[in-house]
Amino acid sequence: MPVADRWFVKTQVRDHLSIIVEPSMHFLLRANIWHLRGRDRDLIVDTGLGVASLRTHLPTLFERDPLVVITHAHLDHSGGAHEFDQCHAHPLEHITNPVGGNTLRGRELADQLGLNSAQPVPEWMIKALPHPGYRPQDYTLRPARASRSLTDGQTIDLGDRELTVLHLPGHSPGSIALYDQSNRSLFSGDVIYDLDTDEQLLDDLHGSNIDDYIASMRRLQDLDIDCVYSGHGPVLQRDRCAEIIGTYLRDRTHR
Repeated sequence: MPVADRWFVKTQVRDHLSIIVEPSMHFLLRANIWHLRGRDRDLIVDTGLGVASLRTHLPTLFERDPLVVITHAHLDHSGGAHEFDQCHAHPLEHITNPVGGNTLRGRELADQLGLNSAQPVPEWMIKALPHPGYRPQDYTLRPARASRSLTDGQTIDLGDRELTVLHLPGHSPGSIALYDQSNRSLFSGDVIYDLDTDEQLLDDLHGSNIDDYIASMRRLQDLDIDCVYSGHGPVLQRDRCAEIIGTYLRDRTHR
């Protein structure tokens, strides 16, 4: 494989908000890392795969002792958690003792996660190397050093904004989102996203539950949301978010 020019690409999205992606990964594993600069403290939502070091490539993420939230424990969201002294997650997500996907081999990963065997996946979920000599076959999901529990209704105060934890299971048992009511925005993890493909929201993985997902989507319907910062794909605006929720509920409640 070629060696990537840059492993992480960081882009300013809004004032004080940036998105970080790993463009050399297959789109199913190309998760969004969000960096929100608060007045008193920074927030990082999810930590990527851990293929390359965030501390080495993006040392500014660590300058203000950020509060790190893992929306759920799949490898593409929690792989870099071990680089931080402490991460926050729902107690049903085992980031200090991770389970599930632990490989970059396409078919093997699909089997570990429970991806539909009919879904085409490449031999490797990585398209370039982070540095010369990197061996994709040696990849392993490293556990976080420590974890603090986040449960539904807890708040995260950054000084100039407050976010509320929403437990929204379905994709995984402990999936959470962070709701900023004053700005009518949501960091959604993999509860809702838009990959602009024929793929549905993934609700058939090991640990997924469609009935829980339906309840979570109905809860999202009732929130005043203008903007969703999702775990994959682009920022979602209100109308597109409503369309995805409506399509999911129509398809799943009539299954």
